[in-house]
Amino acid sequence: MSADQFKKTYLISGASRGIGRSISERLLAEGCRVVGIGRHFDSELSDHAGFEPAIIDLSQLDELPQHFAMLGKKFAVMDGVICAAGYGRFGSLEQFSQKQIRALIDLNLTSQILLARAFLPLLKKQGEGNLLFIGSEAALSGGRNGAVYCASKFGLRGFAQSLREECAASGVRVGIVNPGMVATEFFTDLDFRPGRAPDQHLTARDVADAVWLMLTTRQGAVIEEINLSPQKRVIEFGKQ
Repeated sequence: MSADQFKKTYLISGASRGIGRSISERLLAEGCRVVGIGRHFDSELSDHAGFEPAIIDLSQLDELPQHFAMLGKKFAVMDGVICAAGYGRFGSLEQFSQKQIRALIDLNLTSQILLARAFLPLLKKQGEGNLLFIGSEAALSGGRNGAVYCASKFGLRGFAQSLREECAASGVRVGIVNPGMVATEFFTDLDFRPGRAPDQHLTARDVADAVWLMLTTRQGAVIEEINLSPQKRVIEFGKQ
């Protein structure tokens, strides 16, 4: 398909799985073109006519400016950038090595700042567009064994709030979705997870629906922040 056959074009980080993948699938179903950043993609997603895979390791910060510059040249028009990449590591602060602290902050926060920095000039030049972040309930309140993870998400939320003020006059809309516990691969290597009942966890599609609402709000109106939670807060402990 040619570019003019798609309604909109969106760049999504963390597009290969979890929340980022669900957002990608939702946008593709709506007739949009998706440029997805990830380390690897399965054929179901990469072979979709509207999907453009961008194989990038966001943990390699020094390489990102070059990768993003190449994407900017390839896709001259971008209707929005959705920063959905991230992972979780939990424990008391003294259980983290310096390397682990750096890795968590680099991916969850610094790489998302660099991605926004790379494409914000394009969005501003167009005079419209969306810059959305996937935060966390951990950006709203600190929790036990979550100091480093919360720091990364508090930082992302503050970054989004500041950009919201910075970009208002440019026509670029900035927002953040802060989901509670979402039943995805996020918890595969962790020793806790949300409850299994439908009202005890969110689905990735719930978050994708919130993103779609933010994207489709009329131009001139902005949904700055959505805090999304399961009806009941239930946490199960132990390895799966």
